[in-house]
Amino acid sequence: MDKEELVNAIVELEWKAFDKVDNLGGRADCQNDFNTFSVMRKSQYLAWPKNLLESFYVDFMEANQRNWNLITEKYGRMMESTVPEEYEAIKDKFPVCSEKKRAIVNQIAEIQVEWMEEFAKEYPNMASNARSIRSQEDTPYNTSYETYLKGELLTYSDRTLGLYGSWIVELERSGKNLAKEIMTNTALLYGYVSLEAAEKALEG
Repeated sequence: MDKEELVNAIVELEWKAFDKVDNLGGRADCQNDFNTFSVMRKSQYLAWPKNLLESFYVDFMEANQRNWNLITEKYGRMMESTVPEEYEAIKDKFPVCSEKKRAIVNQIAEIQVEWMEEFAKEYPNMASNARSIRSQEDTPYNTSYETYLKGELLTYSDRTLGLYGSWIVELERSGKNLAKEIMTNTALLYGYVSLEAAEKALEG
């Protein structure tokens, strides 16, 4: 598969898994909104290098072969921060994450959170439509960018997480901002000619 085919294949796999997620409060409205889901997920994956996409595609296919829903796991892991008491009741259902893996995830997340904070300063209108940024802002009804990211990273295989971490470090060293790249993709997928055009359209 070429890169675009890989992105589409992963989004399709995620959507099928997302459709099966059993929420505590019943089915969420976003589970019936493929268009928004597709834009959000494609915005992320279009920024990824092909080798990382290939590795995560394998993760997902292997999880499906085990009848394991990676999206259910992702949202479950977020509950450790948003609803810790409820998380305690379900945490034993998830694969054990080593302290080393958690430490790597925390280091990656800190870099990405700083990128998102930089983006929010530069593009406040776009940022106002996104999640709150830091985990200390979590509530049972609000999941921050940081918590969502950590929940997702913890579902990656060690192979995928290693590739992802190396790529993030490479981006940081080259002075790039992944949050800005992803949000640029979002603006373009919604039909704006640029990130700046989307920001201006959201003024007021």
